[in-house]
Amino acid sequence: MRALVTGGAGFIGSHVTDALVARGDDVFVLDNLSSGRRKNVNEGARLLSADVRDAAAVEGAFAEARPEICFHLAAQADVRVSIERPAFDAEVNVIGTVNVLEAARARDAKVVFSSTGGAIYGECDGPADEGSPRRPLAPYGTSKLAGEEYLASWSRLYGAGHVALRYGNVYGPRQDPHGEAGVVAIFFGRIANGEELHIYGPGPAGVYNVGTGIETSVLELADGCKRASGIDAEVVFDPPRLGELARSVLDPGRAEKALRWRPAASLDAGLKATWEFVREAEGEGSGGAN
Repeated sequence: MRALVTGGAGFIGSHVTDALVARGDDVFVLDNLSSGRRKNVNEGARLLSADVRDAAAVEGAFAEARPEICFHLAAQADVRVSIERPAFDAEVNVIGTVNVLEAARARDAKVVFSSTGGAIYGECDGPADEGSPRRPLAPYGTSKLAGEEYLASWSRLYGAGHVALRYGNVYGPRQDPHGEAGVVAIFFGRIANGEELHIYGPGPAGVYNVGTGIETSVLELADGCKRASGIDAEVVFDPPRLGELARSVLDPGRAEKALRWRPAASLDAGLKATWEFVREAEGEGSGGAN
């Protein structure tokens, strides 16, 4: 089929693009390259330069790509940025999503929305399923939840049948250890540069939910990163940071039943693959191996 991936030059989006190209789809990538990298875009996909906040540019990209399905991954994904610049966060994650929905409606295209689990559910007492209370602590979670509600409204209004996937703590190769990176990439980036691993708070464990359903504390994760890298980095405990969760765990049961989806990689295997990528990326950036 013809597919459009917004944010397809980024971490998750580039892997989605790879999978679509591998199965023979005709793939277009919409990205403004503000955080994504051109080199991440599969050679079998065509890059369209556009910002999701620009409705006319999004409409133009859809007119050129003529997608049957749009995987919407373009987002402002940094919790700290959402606290410092909530209006910018909303422009990208809410207005950008509305622009994508309207462009998709004009082309009768389905939308698969990349949402977030932990940031939407807030602090968890146990594995959260899709019906659990939604209590975001930061504007990022609020804007993603708003995006989900717009999807649901468009589905009710127009019978669109859009889908939202709530990801939990995604990590892996191509995740930038700087900027909006997740904890795994941040830990490996600091390990590669001989720096301490900072844990904010005491280190407790963390719609179709996309996750393992297995809790791993940040402290256990730090130990796993040290094992994967073979480097005994020092761990430093700092005060908790505003808007960041102490405990987040998703129940993926609905995805297992409806989509027959199960996590394929073990934590240790995933950490090892991520470390190899970060080590190579940090070596390139410094002009030598770490």
